[in-house]
Amino acid sequence: MMPVFEIAVGVVLVVGSLFSLIASIGLLRLKDVYMRMHAGSKAGTLGSGLMLIALAIHAHQIDVITRALAGVVFFLLTAPVAAHLLAKAAYEAGYRPCPDTHIDEMAKSDD
Repeated sequence: MMPVFEIAVGVVLVVGSLFSLIASIGLLRLKDVYMRMHAGSKAGTLGSGLMLIALAIHAHQIDVITRALAGVVFFLLTAPVAAHLLAKAAYEAGYRPCPDTHIDEMAKSDD
């Protein structure tokens, strides 16, 4: 019989892998740079974070656990800021949202 920790590691790895797969499909299928950035930053961060948590559950060394949890915190702190800055730079470079985007708050501030 498998220990509970091994089952938990497997489940968290599979869920993290699914989120990473969803992020990669979103990068390929979504219409504009802003939608793609959203998929990459949200689902990609969640997938990577879950896989690092699975590593932390599986590891029996405190230094590996500490580094894995530090990686999760790093992802959670940097991904939203990086996505925001990239979106702002893309808009200022001239990339406009696709026609499916009904509200363009940045266009209102340009006036």
